[in-house]
Amino acid sequence: MATTRKSTTKMRGGDLGGFTIIEVVLVLAIAGLIFLMVFIALPALQRSQRDTQRRNDMSALASQITQYQSNNNGKLPTAGNVQAYDETAVTNGMENWACGSTNKNSAKCLIRNYMNASGASENTYKDPDGWMYGLTIVDNKDGSFETPTDNFGTGKNQYMIYLVTHAKCGEEESVVKSENARDYAITYKLEGSGTYCNDNS
Repeated sequence: MATTRKSTTKMRGGDLGGFTIIEVVLVLAIAGLIFLMVFIALPALQRSQRDTQRRNDMSALASQITQYQSNNNGKLPTAGNVQAYDETAVTNGMENWACGSTNKNSAKCLIRNYMNASGASENTYKDPDGWMYGLTIVDNKDGSFETPTDNFGTGKNQYMIYLVTHAKCGEEESVVKSENARDYAITYKLEGSGTYCNDNS
């Protein structure tokens, strides 16, 4: 019985409990390393998610261009430009965008009547950053179009979509000339992985 009491007393004395300084430092170092890895990886993951949404948005535009062709005897939108703008900017007035037989801006018609509800007063087709996509329609019949190379994050032009007719996607997401008037390519500068190109060929 005495031996048992001594063992119990010895254990209660703390000879077998607690952490050494080295163990504590090691645990903190591992925790810090994990935090650093997450801190580095998280922004890249968020950029990748935004770029995935942008690709989906370009696919949605391609679907609506197909619908546009169905409604216009197979023809593609031929001209026009819509500037990109921040969602905090004044957006009223889209219902007044010219989409008639005169002074026709096909880019505005495409956004107003296909990417948004017909007759809507505001543009809702926007980048994950919150900016409304701009859209420029370019005819590449002469093969002069060059894929924009501006860095992402340098102004409103970063949110510009290029719809290029007489075109298709080439190597490394570039836009190349096509002899077919109904061929088109959509190109958009991504945030984290170059340029995205989508075509109907």
